[in-house]
Amino acid sequence: MILAIDQGTTGTTSLVVDEELRVLGRGYREIHQYFPRAGWVEHDPDEIWESVLVTAEEALGRAGIRPTGLAAIGITNQRETTLLWDKRSGRSVYPAIVWQDRRTAERCRELPADLVRRRTGLVPDPYFSATKLEWILKRSEQPRDRLAFGTIDSWLIWKLTAGAAHVTDPTNASRTMLLDLETLTWDDELLDLFGVERALLPEVVSSSGVLGEADLLGAKVPIAGIAGDQQASLFGHCCFSAGDAKATYGTGCFVLVNAGGAFEPPPDGLLATAAAVTSDAPPQYALEGAVLTAGAAIQWLRDGLEIIGHARESETLARQVDSTEGVVFVPALTGLGSPHWDPEARGLVSGITRGTTRAHLVRAALEAIAFQVADVLDICPGAIAQLQADGGATQNAFLMQFQADLLGTPLEVAADADTTALGAAALAGLALEMWPDLAALTALARIGGHYEPTMSRDEAESRKLVWRTALRRARDVD
Repeated sequence: MILAIDQGTTGTTSLVVDEELRVLGRGYREIHQYFPRAGWVEHDPDEIWESVLVTAEEALGRAGIRPTGLAAIGITNQRETTLLWDKRSGRSVYPAIVWQDRRTAERCRELPADLVRRRTGLVPDPYFSATKLEWILKRSEQPRDRLAFGTIDSWLIWKLTAGAAHVTDPTNASRTMLLDLETLTWDDELLDLFGVERALLPEVVSSSGVLGEADLLGAKVPIAGIAGDQQASLFGHCCFSAGDAKATYGTGCFVLVNAGGAFEPPPDGLLATAAAVTSDAPPQYALEGAVLTAGAAIQWLRDGLEIIGHARESETLARQVDSTEGVVFVPALTGLGSPHWDPEARGLVSGITRGTTRAHLVRAALEAIAFQVADVLDICPGAIAQLQADGGATQNAFLMQFQADLLGTPLEVAADADTTALGAAALAGLALEMWPDLAALTALARIGGHYEPTMSRDEAESRKLVWRTALRRARDVD
């Protein structure tokens, strides 16, 4: 049995899975997000750690498995969220700064964009870890030789191994803006740029391979798989060949397309990133589009405007009207990610009339998620044959059908919404040779839904034109 820990933006999920990647037990805990100022988003690292222990115990209990019955642990995580902690006490010196946080937008405008793009495959944006780390370091009075930096994977592994392992993998390291993507090593020029000492950084290890021994609920269990959530999802969907594509619909929506084994500069608007691979395989890369606000738009309708009581109401409401009647919602609630990378953009609702109802607004919010994904895939080189989908919002059949219609491409939904966690489990299991090869993993894939496009290409393009007109207005903010 494998314990897969999926530490996400809004909560932590732990799964116990067997050798067929079937889920035997599940635990979940929501975690709090803190918003101390406009554009700032933080987590309590201790709450994250506690959520891992609680959900692991819950998943094991529901599976009827003792911790000693686990063969390995696989970890996947929200990626760019940044922590700095004291190596002696194990305590963080500042709350975790979440990937959504925009406090370093001004600093990002000062950065040498060409250098960052050429070296890392990224763009200078507050989304990534380096400027967050720089911000914390400038405010920490502790001696640098006592500090350790990490994304959530590094933090959890440090805690699980009682400080014995300070590591990360290429998928997470490639999101820091500190890694040379071609060599997959920390880059001295970038470290100097952000004032980061190499001694603060974790060792970069393979995504699949035994990297340390966890003390989990009194049992010694090897940690054998790590990957950032989006690359874990790509792996969980068995997108092992160039051109294979997936989208994960969560708080944000993240589109990855397997780009093969050679690092090439990404097209404007997209990111290049490391893909998860096994220890004996050559590196692989992916093109990524990061939509910063997807499910978060529905959460805002629920918590901010209070026009729905639960996210699942959104599909019912959307189907109550035949169209949005001209209402367009651009959910730039924390700026815009791919392909625009505009941290100053602001949310916009246009086309409202006296007849506009909450159903029109909810439908416009769901359509906005699909429009943003289409914007990303429309600039990817080559056409994709099919889109694989996972994440909580894939339970919304209206959204999935509208997405297939906009893309003009079949869309397959994973049978288990926790594909990200299953990807981490697969990486751990491969390290222990539970399966002979990637083909054996592909044979285990299960499909939960299939959507064929029904909208004409002309209609889809016309709808996109209206969306992009509203999008330009959202970016034209003083």
